[in-house]
Amino acid sequence: MTANVPAAPITTEPPGRPAAPGRRGTRERSTSGPERGSSPREGQRVRALTRCQIEDHLQELGDLYAETSGGGPWAWNQGRGAFLRRLAADVRRPGFELLIAETTALTGCAHGFPVHGDGPGWEGFDGYLPGRLLRPAASGRLFLISGIHVPSRVRRQNQDRAWNLARRLQKRLLTDHGAAVAVTLVNRSDHRTVEALRSWGWRHVEGDIPRTAPLGPFRVLVLEI
Repeated sequence: MTANVPAAPITTEPPGRPAAPGRRGTRERSTSGPERGSSPREGQRVRALTRCQIEDHLQELGDLYAETSGGGPWAWNQGRGAFLRRLAADVRRPGFELLIAETTALTGCAHGFPVHGDGPGWEGFDGYLPGRLLRPAASGRLFLISGIHVPSRVRRQNQDRAWNLARRLQKRLLTDHGAAVAVTLVNRSDHRTVEALRSWGWRHVEGDIPRTAPLGPFRVLVLEI
């Protein structure tokens, strides 16, 4: 996969998996009543990091990715290194933004950048995006979300609630940039990621892709707000 094509955006750890070495597990604050769940309105602050702050938090961001990516220690190390290399490339893109969620420790993150029809961010999307997305891209209202990294409980619980952590992160990215549509690419074999995205409001656009477009190894999903 090239740096111009985003990796699978959501990673979730399997139930019962121990935390990665060097990080201490955290317990989210519980609330009573119908608001109880994985992402309560209060208790997890969402904020953007500057480029300098991202550099200062690389170790924590890499650990978060490893903890939420699944697999064994070998997969954690391999995935962690690849994630940090992609992040280093993306952070240089115009308009790049990375959000973190935190309590007393880092609990999630999401990142991406605006995509313009004539800009470098468009590379890697040729043949994947339907024609109807060219207009928001031309007007600067198309945003590529290249990663949402959250614990598996966020995927399993309260997916349709506006305060679900993944929904909060993806909406904040779009509203911060005045974007009307978000887009991401997911490996066709990554059914877990597709399922998670769809539970957070994303949908397929394969039916809109021109017949002349190559099938390719990725699925396109879009989110509109």
